[in-house]
Amino acid sequence: MSHTPALNVERPPSAPPPKRHTSSTRRKQNIAAYLFVLPFFVVFLTMLVVPLIYSGYLSLFESRLIGGEVFSGLTNYIRAVTDSAFLGGLGRVALFLIIQVPIMLCLALFFALALDTGRARGSKAARLLIFMPYAVPAVVATLMWGYLYGPDFGPIAQISRAVGFGTPDFLSPANILGSMMNIVTWEFIGYNMIIMYAALRSIPSELYEAAEIDGAGQFRVAWSVKIPAIRPAILLTVIFSIIGSFQLFNEPSLLNAIAPDAITNSFTPNYYAYNLAFINRELNYAAAIAFLLGIVIAIVSYVVQLTEQRRERREAGLS
Repeated sequence: MSHTPALNVERPPSAPPPKRHTSSTRRKQNIAAYLFVLPFFVVFLTMLVVPLIYSGYLSLFESRLIGGEVFSGLTNYIRAVTDSAFLGGLGRVALFLIIQVPIMLCLALFFALALDTGRARGSKAARLLIFMPYAVPAVVATLMWGYLYGPDFGPIAQISRAVGFGTPDFLSPANILGSMMNIVTWEFIGYNMIIMYAALRSIPSELYEAAEIDGAGQFRVAWSVKIPAIRPAILLTVIFSIIGSFQLFNEPSLLNAIAPDAITNSFTPNYYAYNLAFINRELNYAAAIAFLLGIVIAIVSYVVQLTEQRRERREAGLS
């Protein structure tokens, strides 16, 4: 009986789809992607780029009674760097930045670490309560604290008088900057805490297990594991805080109504630019002030980032 050998018939490989179909699909995907991004670019160009270009254009001109708008080059910028009112506002903002930002970020880091330990009871409620002040509009928060600070009708002054401590004046020229620091700290601790807490939750659990095997306690884990791991998030909060400090506007503009002797029209650079543009009608000079303020913010932010990068390289070289 003869056996017919089995034939191994190889199937031809499936033909690839036509290139025309592939390129058509890719083109449609690219078009869809651009359509999704288009609204952002429209808003970005119309609300940021175009006003920025126009503001730069205005800063190069002067408005004169005779002759109207006259090209002046860098005259407005030279005036700004010699303007004592503008430089005084920058000094107050720098003092605000040096004192308020470290206090706020240290408190935010403390709360983030405390909530991340998992030992705090009611951590969800605590997280919500700490974040809640950020949900309050800055205008409402400033008005609320202005009422609390009031030397005549504020509850803090009434309680202080009742216990015999006198009447503290939180809205005096000597104390107004500290009062603003308290308002901003109350507003933004929760915002920065959430950023740090989210970064803490993304740390691999293997690092904690290794630290516990080595016998590290909670403080040692926080100092040697958690804080180094969330350093990029901390740097992000520092950059945001720097930008926010130089853009301080709501607090001085609203407290000026109840403390006009303590807050001048040039208390902060941002508030000064607003008064120049809409009160004094010096649009060209206000545009130059705004541009200089943006340059200062960019320089300070770059120095902070560069310092952090050099420190990371130095630590990497030592390790």
